[in-house]
Amino acid sequence: MGLLDGLKSILGTKAETDATRDADPADLFGMSTAYITMEADLGYRPTGDAALCFADVDNTDFQDAMAEVEAILEAGEVETGTTADFTTDEHGYDWIVLHDDEFEDLVTSIHFAADTLIEARYGSRLLAALFAFERERDGQLVYWVYSFRRGAYYPFAPLADDAHERDPSAEFKLDSNLDGELTIEANKEFWYPMWPDRPGNHPWQ
Repeated sequence: MGLLDGLKSILGTKAETDATRDADPADLFGMSTAYITMEADLGYRPTGDAALCFADVDNTDFQDAMAEVEAILEAGEVETGTTADFTTDEHGYDWIVLHDDEFEDLVTSIHFAADTLIEARYGSRLLAALFAFERERDGQLVYWVYSFRRGAYYPFAPLADDAHERDPSAEFKLDSNLDGELTIEANKEFWYPMWPDRPGNHPWQ
């Protein structure tokens, strides 16, 4: 997973200081309608993947909170079929990666995980939630990223054949069509590119 050195400043302390509104995990439910617009109007279908990125804390209390998150997600798997993977990237950031063909189940599970950490007073460790889509005509991957430090979404469209180039026209299209349906980050300085290790991979891979 190719997070660059600026992640903490873009999704961390600087972003929190400059934020114009507080993050609210209920914002995640905005994706429950946005995905319909993505597919019906823009031709992007959900891949069945979503992920929560956070910074670990080396103490027992945080590990207890994570155990509660894992227990909630395990119980959810029985009811909805949503599966969860827990992974750490090469930069030391942790990810909860969820898989489900039912998009609304992904949104609910991401919300449960984020809200549990917030209730345990670890909301400051949350960095971003990502929802993955692919363009039906060519399979291009795009993401809606929710920054917990900014309390807003932004689009991220990495080019499939280049490790560090993004598709500005695709991002503009997503921004212009979903503005009003989602709370979108107005300051593009904070549209941070969360590069995957290799083109075609997800950022958490």
